[in-house]
Amino acid sequence: MKNQLKEQQKRKFTQRVITTFCLGVLVATQAMAQDGTAGINSATTQVKSYFSAGTSLMYAIGAIVGLVGAVKVYNKWSHGEPDTGRVAAAWFGSCVFLVVVATVLKSFFGV
Repeated sequence: MKNQLKEQQKRKFTQRVITTFCLGVLVATQAMAQDGTAGINSATTQVKSYFSAGTSLMYAIGAIVGLVGAVKVYNKWSHGEPDTGRVAAAWFGSCVFLVVVATVLKSFFGV
């Protein structure tokens, strides 16, 4: 009987120690946890600072692609090749895509 009582007391003491330890760990982690708002705001500011340069670069690439496409389409047209309309549509589509992507990204990020 005495041994059973001692065993129960040891179990209760062990359970209390484990519970206290777990609560201590939970409180400590909550106290040390930081929200990532500052990091996210910093990253957003850095990305927004590069957007004007990136947009200008996309417009410049679009202009170069447009000029190259115009020359290629003119060469095909002057040689009388039958698929000139398809090639012109492809080059025109690529230029429009670059301009639209730059504009959409600009409005998406609110720059």
